[in-house]
Amino acid sequence: MLGAVRETSDRYGAFPRLTPEQLRDLAAHGERRGTAEGEVLYREGEPFREFLAVLSGTVEVLHDHGGPDERTVAVHGPGGFLGELGLLEGHAAFETAVVREAGEILAVPVERQRALVGSDPVLGDLILRAYLGRRYLLIGLGAGFRILGSCYSRDTLRLREFANRNRLPHRWVDLERDKEAEALLRRFAIRPEETPVVLWQGERLLRNPSNAELARLIGLPAPAPSPESARCDVLVVGAGPAGLAAAVYGASDGLTTVTVDAVAAGGQAATSSRIENYLGFPSGISGGELIERAVLQAHKFGARLTVPAEVSGLTPQDDGYVVTFTDGSRARAGAVVLAAGVRYRRLEVPGIDRLEGISVYYAATVHEAGLCRADPVAVVGGGNSAGQAALFLAAHASRVHLLVRGGDLHADMSRYLVDQVRQHPAIEVSLHTEVRGVAGEEQLESLTVEDNASSARRELRAAALFVFIGARPRTEWLRGVLALDEKGFVVTGAEAQAAADPNRWAPLGRGPMLLETTLPGVFAAGDVRSGSVKRVASATGEGAMAVRLVHEHRERRGSPVAAGPGYADR
Repeated sequence: MLGAVRETSDRYGAFPRLTPEQLRDLAAHGERRGTAEGEVLYREGEPFREFLAVLSGTVEVLHDHGGPDERTVAVHGPGGFLGELGLLEGHAAFETAVVREAGEILAVPVERQRALVGSDPVLGDLILRAYLGRRYLLIGLGAGFRILGSCYSRDTLRLREFANRNRLPHRWVDLERDKEAEALLRRFAIRPEETPVVLWQGERLLRNPSNAELARLIGLPAPAPSPESARCDVLVVGAGPAGLAAAVYGASDGLTTVTVDAVAAGGQAATSSRIENYLGFPSGISGGELIERAVLQAHKFGARLTVPAEVSGLTPQDDGYVVTFTDGSRARAGAVVLAAGVRYRRLEVPGIDRLEGISVYYAATVHEAGLCRADPVAVVGGGNSAGQAALFLAAHASRVHLLVRGGDLHADMSRYLVDQVRQHPAIEVSLHTEVRGVAGEEQLESLTVEDNASSARRELRAAALFVFIGARPRTEWLRGVLALDEKGFVVTGAEAQAAADPNRWAPLGRGPMLLETTLPGVFAAGDVRSGSVKRVASATGEGAMAVRLVHEHRERRGSPVAAGPGYADR
C-alpha cells in the first residue's frame, strides 16, 4: 500500500472539479479505463497523448519522480483532471502522474481535447484557467529542467531569457554561488568551459544549447531543419498581440499562415502582470494569460507558430517574397506581415552591464518577482509598463521605489494606474529622479540616484532594478529593404507612398494601402509601425486589419480570395 494522500484543494482555480454533466460530455469523445495502484499515467519529459479525468480513485502528480528532489505537486480525486498548459500547446510534460488509489479514469485523445477547449467556452475556460494556474505553480516550484551556468555568462543569460519569456518551468543553478553546482559538474563530468548546460530528468543533458535545441528538448515547435521547406500564403514576423491577431484572422480565413518569433510568443505584452484597460476584461487580465489564449486560438484555426525563428532577410521574388532566417533556412510567402514589435531600451549607467539578468531586469514576471524575496526594489520609468510592474512587484518586495525622470506621473501613465500607484502603501514615487550609479559585487545592493532638478544625490538600497524607459523597434534587418523613419520604425500608408519606388507600384495601378509598406504585399502592424498607438488593443486591431488588406492585395493581384468582405465578423 502506497499510503493515503489528501486531495489538493482548489487554489486560485488551478484544481477545479469537473461536474457530472461535463464528465458525461467528455465521455462521448474518450474511453473509460481502469487503473492500478502505482501505475504511471504519464512521465516527465514525455509528450502528452491524452487528457485524463479521474472518475474514481486518486492520482498524485509529482515533480522529479524517483529523484532526489521528488515532491508532490497535486493530488486529484474524482472529478479532477490531469495535465497543465503543455498538454494544450504540444509540449512535453513537466511532471509525472502516478495512481495512488486504484479506480477509473476517462481518457480523451489530446487532439480531440484541444478541439473541445476551443468549441466549448465554459469547459474551455475552466481547463485553460486551471492549466495556466498549474504552469505558474510549477514555475514557482522550480520544476522542469535546470540551467547550470555562471551568472556572468552571456549564454546563461540567453537561455534564462528564453525560458522566462516562454514561461517554461525551470531552475537556474548558478556556478558562482550555488552549492549544488560543483556536485552536478562532477556527476555529469562537465568541464566549466562546457557550461552553460541544460539538465532534465537527471539524465538528459545539452551542452551550451542553442535556443532552438532547447525548444526541441521540451517540445516547442522549433524551425524545421530543411531549407526551402515552408511555403505559405501569409508569413507573420513576430508573435506579439499584433502578430497573433494576424495569425488568428489569417488562419480562420483559410489562408496558410505561419507566424515566427525570435524568442517567444507574446512580445512585451506577455511580461505585463495585469492589463486592466483591455476591452472585455473588466477585472483585468495578465499578459501571460492573454497571450496563452491567443496562441491556443491561433492553433485552433490551423496557424503554425514557430519559436525560436529569427528572420534575417526579406527578398522580393516573383509575386511574393523569400524570407531568410539566421539558421540559413528560407520560407516563401505570398504576403508578409511585419509585427516584430520593440525591445526595451537599456539603461546607460556605468557598471550595469555585469548585473543584467542577475538583478537588473527589463521585464517583471513571476520569475523575476520570485527573486525579490521581500527585499526593496526599484523600477525606472514613468509609463504604463513601469506602473504595472511597480504594482505587481509590490506584492513580493518589501518596498518598491518608482523612479521617474519627469515631474508629472500623469504625463505618460494612464490615470487608473496613477491612482493605484499613488495609493499603494508599498510604493514610493520619486519624480525628477535618474539613476547615476549601481553598487554590488555579485548582485545589486544599492543605487545612486540624482534629483535632476536640484542635482542632489542619494543612495537607495535595492536588491533588484527593473527598467522600463521606452523601446526601439526590431528592424535592423530591414534597413535598405524598405523605408523606415528616423527612429527605425516601419513607414506605411501615405508615408510609404512618398518614399516608395514608383516603378515597383506602377504595374499594380495603386499605391500602398493603410498598413502597407514601400513593398507591395508587405504590411506592418503594432508597435513596429511608425505612428502606431502603443497599446495592446490597437496592436491587436492592426493585426486583424493587416489580414483584411492582405485579402485586397491578393484580390487585385489575381490570387484566390479566401473570404468575402464580412470575414472579420464571423
